Order: sequence, then C-alpha cells, then structure tokens
Amino acid sequence: MTKFTVNDRPVQYRMDPQTPLLWALRDGSNLTGTKYGCGTGHCGACTVDIDGAAVRSCQISLAQAEGRFVTTIEALSPDRSHPVQQAWAARAVPQCGYCQSGMIMAASVLLRKNTNPTDADIDSSITNICRCGTYPRIREAIKLAGRIMRGEERIAAAPPPGITPDDAARTVPALRGKE
Repeated sequence: MTKFTVNDRPVQYRMDPQTPLLWALRDGSNLTGTKYGCGTGHCGACTVDIDGAAVRSCQISLAQAEGRFVTTIEALSPDRSHPVQQAWAARAVPQCGYCQSGMIMAASVLLRKNTNPTDADIDSSITNICRCGTYPRIREAIKLAGRIMRGEERIAAAPPPGITPDDAARTVPALRGKE
C-alpha cells in the first residue's frame, strides 16, 4: 500500500506501486483536473506540484511518490483566488481548456520561485504543449500573475467554483478522512 499526501490529505492507494500517479489521482481519487494527454511526459497536461516541483504525473509511479506531498489543480486554491488562476481568467487564456490545469500548475511552481520571470524563464519552465496555440496569452497571464504576487497590480476576481472543498471531499471517497 502506497502512502503519501495529496492536497494536504494523507492517502493510501491499494494499487500496483508501478501505477502512474496520474491514474491514481484520476481513477483512485477522482481528481480529474489532472488530464491525460500523451502518456509520455511530453505534453504536460498531467502536471502536478510534487514537493514544490512541476512534475508530469504520467511519468512518476506511486512507489516514487511514497512519502511526498502532491498538489493538484483542485487544491491550488479552494476558491480560484490563486494569482495564476485569476490572471488566466483575466486574460482569457483557455480556448479548449484541456491543457490549462497542467499549464497553471507549472506556472504556479515557476512563480513561487520567481515572481518576475523573463520570456526566457517562462519558455524554459513552461514546456507544456497547448494545441490551441494560446502561448502569447499564457505568457501574458504568467507575467500578470507575477505582478499580482509582487503587489504591483490587482484584478477583479474570477467567480468561485460553486462547491466548497469539503463538499467535494464528501463526494469523493478517497478524500474523506477516517470515519
């Protein structure tokens, strides 16, 4: 049984330890914001934050996640108030939206380390693929989020998701605590 922390909650998966983390998150915990894209680690749709690093969850096994802290898009902020999420909405980044959760997670990791990234910093840190080609808006949103984090700019908030994390946890067995 593999044990680690997902979105600040201890979890145990009774799955083969070589199962990719992506499938444990999606199938075992119903955290479907982490997307399956290519399965080879190239597209980045499955990017999550593991111990402060942007990691392609299709490329790490449950055994490799043992004892680590995993954050998915569902826990980036409970009310979409994270600066990256706010900037994404303000700059109307998504078209189809499929790659966006992975992009947002990679951007949040970058901005935690560097709130004033250059275009080169963004290009080297955000290697995710967007089939819709919204790269100029992605770059603009990352820079806006950095300005928000530095306190240089404010924007109107995006609407909250309409469900509390506790209500969501009640509907997902893997996120419930011991009863």
